[in-house]
Amino acid sequence: MDNSVIIGPQALPALAELLHRPAVSRVFVLADSNTARLCLPLLENHLPANYKLIEIPAGEEYKTLASCDTVWCELTAQRADRHAVLVNLGGGVVTDLGGFAAALYKRGIRFAQVPTTLLAQVDASVGGKTGVDFQGYKNQLGVFQEPAGVFVEPRFLQTLDPRQLKSGYAEVIKHWLIADAEAFNINRRLGWLTDDWTTIIRESVALKQRIVAEDPLEAGPRKLLNFGHTVGHALESYLLTQPGREALHGEAVAAGLVCESWLSVQRGLLSAEELDKIETFVFSVFNKLDFVTLETNAIAEFALQDKKNAGATINCTLLSGIGHGVYDQAVTVAEIAESLRYYHRLQA
Repeated sequence: MDNSVIIGPQALPALAELLHRPAVSRVFVLADSNTARLCLPLLENHLPANYKLIEIPAGEEYKTLASCDTVWCELTAQRADRHAVLVNLGGGVVTDLGGFAAALYKRGIRFAQVPTTLLAQVDASVGGKTGVDFQGYKNQLGVFQEPAGVFVEPRFLQTLDPRQLKSGYAEVIKHWLIADAEAFNINRRLGWLTDDWTTIIRESVALKQRIVAEDPLEAGPRKLLNFGHTVGHALESYLLTQPGREALHGEAVAAGLVCESWLSVQRGLLSAEELDKIETFVFSVFNKLDFVTLETNAIAEFALQDKKNAGATINCTLLSGIGHGVYDQAVTVAEIAESLRYYHRLQA
């Protein structure tokens, strides 16, 4: 088995070929309550007849060790050995959590990613990052572990509502901002709706794969992929503590793209004209997230737990122009709070 990403109608038949190999002792499918209902019927014909479904509740609030415990208990009850394969059928929560659970069970069993959301297809399932949230902090626990393969079937996107589809588009915009100015300038005029997600998925995956191949363990250039995420994760984590105010990952990242672009202007790295283009594009797709000025310091303090930090230094990825990310840019909690106040003042 190699670590390939297969995109398009051939993806699920390729998964079936992998799962029916003699070296595979048993197949388990991890799904959440949504993907078990909406996506499993499309996958089922490609699975061995004796596969076992493991289901967890849907939602970021279930991306926890408790959900891993559900997976590990079921694998143990079924006497899964080290030749078993876990197929993760879902969005970023399922692919992150499933990869993490597989990496730890019996010191590691193979897993395959079958991403069903745009966010997971262009970003979360690719690159070998796995993990769960812990004590309210995003992806606080995790390991780098490459899957046996990533199998991207764009037809799964038909199961998404527009809000979930938009959430994934934030990661696409991020890829353009850090590494593809031409695609940014073309697509900001076209709008986000398209009949051909396959092309966008292929281009985003190829861009991410190039960066990850250069820096698999995020010691350097891979940090570029975190643009929008220092502020975005802080905002997402804070709103998860506020019942009824939760934001989707991509919605928080979209806000982070604006905030961190503004920070780039403050550093003299990005022009005001470029910031205006970014804001116009982001707000043509996403509504503003709702918070009050008094909350900005509390939100910003979540960035103190960001994984890119070095000691007390918050390391952020910024832009030195559209299409050019720069990593390891030290920012303070106060600067993050000020960027959130800037975002709050904007008229979207």
